[in-house]
Amino acid sequence: MASPRLLRRCLFAALSAALVGSAAVGPARAQAAAPAAAAVTTFSDSFDGPAGAAVDSSKWTLETGDNVNNHERQYYTSGTRNAALDGQGHLVITARKENPAGYQCWYGSCQYTSARMNTAGRFNAQYGHVEARMKIPRGQGMWPAFWMLGTPVNWPDSGEIDVMENVGFEPSTVHGTIHGPGYSGSGGIGAGYTLPNGQAFADAFHTFAVDWAPDSITWSVDGNVYQRRTPADLGGKTWVFNKPFFLILNLAVGGYWPGDPDSSTQFPQQLVVDSVSVTTSDSAAGVPIRGLAGKCVDVAGANSANGTPVQLYDCNGTGAQQWTVGSDGTIRALGKCLDVTGNGTADGSTVQLWDCTGGPNQKWAVSAAHDVVNPQADKCLDVTGNNSANGTRLQIWTCTGGGNQKWTVG
Repeated sequence: MASPRLLRRCLFAALSAALVGSAAVGPARAQAAAPAAAAVTTFSDSFDGPAGAAVDSSKWTLETGDNVNNHERQYYTSGTRNAALDGQGHLVITARKENPAGYQCWYGSCQYTSARMNTAGRFNAQYGHVEARMKIPRGQGMWPAFWMLGTPVNWPDSGEIDVMENVGFEPSTVHGTIHGPGYSGSGGIGAGYTLPNGQAFADAFHTFAVDWAPDSITWSVDGNVYQRRTPADLGGKTWVFNKPFFLILNLAVGGYWPGDPDSSTQFPQQLVVDSVSVTTSDSAAGVPIRGLAGKCVDVAGANSANGTPVQLYDCNGTGAQQWTVGSDGTIRALGKCLDVTGNGTADGSTVQLWDCTGGPNQKWAVSAAHDVVNPQADKCLDVTGNNSANGTRLQIWTCTGGGNQKWTVG
């Protein structure tokens, strides 16, 4: 179900100003694995600092004002009353039931204060793994969000990626959505993810993420993938997600979608953010992984269908050989993951391309010794039969240190 976030042309004074202005065997090898050279953390904030301190102004701008277009009820403030560090490695965005002194909102009187912050003018993301670990508030009328806007902002034509939105009347469900020209507001394209067994997102921290490639965006919660969108999902409308976007965190109160708070909603309410990060590859489209005879890890026929074999082939620079190594342990091409077929752990289990699921058969450790190890099986990515011919299938095998198990990323 798409999130009907309406026109956001009210970007507030602060935002406007910002926009101007194989390996040794055994567990020891997996533990010693170094981050692959292809993985680069380009933005990170773990919100360390004393209690009551402001957010890092080199990374974030606090917006001020209200949002008439969504009929939200809050006024976003500057300073630390509504956004501050808690001294325990968290950012706390607090919504309070109070009238902001000296301000009349466009949609009647503001009844609440809160905070909204962005990285515009300080950091723009373009592709990669974008995530935030957060504990959301609870209650009717609450509307927390972690999202991105295309720059320069000309909504909806410049695009919007909602990594996570929640409305208080759905305590167990979050939404991920894209908006663009002809598919914005209630016409946004997305889906929801619901926790099992009636759990509420407000009860614990959860990690909300997108994996963003040139022609695909994949959403996950706690590593569980729940949707993937490509240009084919737009029905001929324009895909506007191949350019820089900046990050936004906010806690809205009321609006068309969540409705107003009622007598059951207790204030203050808090969005607690443990960390935000963006991890990219050295190039937007990924990098080659070279092995035996200088040949590349290749998706057969550049076919992104589930179950497509992964093989050794002459390096040719196509998308079928452009891989990103993520901080979550996945290795991805064509918007999907390098996967051990059937969750196998035995010698000779083949590898293939498959939708990213967060499963252990899609986790890999790339070591400084040029091994690519599946920790679940404790086996190495291996060229079958030590055969360097084009089309030789890749598999996992007990790590021997042979040349058919050695790989260079990038």
